[in-house]
Amino acid sequence: MPDRVYLETSIISYLAAHPSRDLITAARQQLTHEWWSRRRRDFEVYVSEIVIAEAAAGDADAARRRAQWMEGIPSLKISDEATALAGQLVRAARLPDRAAVDALHISLAACCGMQYLLTWNSTHIANAEFRPRVERACRDGGYEPPVLCTPDELMGV
Repeated sequence: MPDRVYLETSIISYLAAHPSRDLITAARQQLTHEWWSRRRRDFEVYVSEIVIAEAAAGDADAARRRAQWMEGIPSLKISDEATALAGQLVRAARLPDRAAVDALHISLAACCGMQYLLTWNSTHIANAEFRPRVERACRDGGYEPPVLCTPDELMGV
């Protein structure tokens, strides 16, 4: 059985965005597309109700492109256990209140048994300083934490 990957909204956004002239953003877009074309089929890929809602916000044309990238991808439902774990993550990892949705992405991935959470959000998700506290909070809650990573980290060999 292949490993399971939760795609956080930033991955969908990078896939659907028009090419950027900013060098860092353009590189991330390229890496995201490269992961999608080279590695996506090696995993069971999931989004969530949160990702769908976030991707639907903003410019209607951009939202339509984001929705197209998610077609056929199973969506995880927000559960009471994921909501409770998200609260524990905010407290234990000492995340700011504005990071509650980011904590919910992590908790959904943990509660649903995802091996990886793929993101470009390094502020509150793929953050080396928060990672040990996030992992400890997941384990204290009885869940194995997903590996919080960016597409380049999950590119394989």
